Amino acid sequence: MDSGGSGMDGGARRTEGGAVTAGTVTTGDVDRSDPEYRRWLKEAVRRVQADANRSADTHLLKFPLPEEWGIDLYLKDESTHPTGSLKHRLARSLFLYGLCNGWIRPGRPVIEASSGSTAVSEAYFAKLIGVPFVAVMPRTTSPEKIRLIEFHGGGCHFVDDPHTMYEESAALAARTGGHYMDQFTYAERATDWRGNNNIAESIYQQLRLERYPEPAWIVATAGTGGTSATIARYVHYMQYDTRICVPDPENSCFFDGWTRDDPHATSDRSSRIEGIGRPRMEPSFLPGAIDRMMKVPDAASVAAVRALDTAIGRKAGGSTGTGLWSALRIVAEMVAAGERGSVVTLLCDPGERYLDRYYSDEWLAGQRLDIAPHARELDTFLATGVWPTADPTG
Repeated sequence: MDSGGSGMDGGARRTEGGAVTAGTVTTGDVDRSDPEYRRWLKEAVRRVQADANRSADTHLLKFPLPEEWGIDLYLKDESTHPTGSLKHRLARSLFLYGLCNGWIRPGRPVIEASSGSTAVSEAYFAKLIGVPFVAVMPRTTSPEKIRLIEFHGGGCHFVDDPHTMYEESAALAARTGGHYMDQFTYAERATDWRGNNNIAESIYQQLRLERYPEPAWIVATAGTGGTSATIARYVHYMQYDTRICVPDPENSCFFDGWTRDDPHATSDRSSRIEGIGRPRMEPSFLPGAIDRMMKVPDAASVAAVRALDTAIGRKAGGSTGTGLWSALRIVAEMVAAGERGSVVTLLCDPGERYLDRYYSDEWLAGQRLDIAPHARELDTFLATGVWPTADPTG
């Protein structure tokens, strides 16, 4: 007698849970297809991609330098994204990465360890696809950042010790059944560094009609390290000669870890320059991909960002000042060497978020930051083409 439509060969028997035992070999077949979830996923990915599709590319602004120097300095203006910062690109990439990996699910919260622009941008995308968002942040976070996160529909979960943000984010995700986005781990892998309109490809496309279309240097500050990794990888992949410089603010360990080849370097103080600098060597910071680092005093960063306002009438955050200071140092070296070419740095976010900090003399006094010597250095250089000190950190 045959199996009578049982679907099993002679001698095989069905076990609990649908597995089939045939002699000593057990096979299994578990189908977890979820048409409702797949419909939600397709719509969520469409919404995130549509956000990019309807946004024009960010501008490449020129910083005025004397024509006779033969050097062009550009700022990639990332403040024009819908959430006002470079982190909009990162948040979009992280959401696509999490969605396509099956980590972000309908109704379950997305959790992030961030008190700054990343949290603002992730709150925006969470609202766009209809999932809750919670930012884990120090209790000392500025009211303006909290307001922006909540404006985009996010919630704030406070910790007393900033060093516990990572662990509390993972624990909160476990308690709620949500997804810990973990920007510091995934920033360098969530973006397609080979192109796909990433920030590096955009820069080169916008420079193609300029007199120096391949920049001598691109200067990118590091928070997660994802932006410098994306730019460096793209440059290497496309076989450009452009070099990558990463400036680091005070109270950050990246410079020390890079110069000492120490992946365990730490800093016991928090960066005063919001958005960049970290107390540990983050997984997304790729030391081997970059060519140069500069340690930039916080007072120099503030002096540079104020000089930017004077030069082009645009206020920007402190991280822009850190990058601009280093970019101008590189320009000074090129002028001294008689070199011609272009240099690119980033305008990371708008200065209106920091009027009570980098544009406040009272805040500077409270932080014991004297920007006057650095402002004089900038004025001297821009007037004469000669940097008055030899030390690249000022």
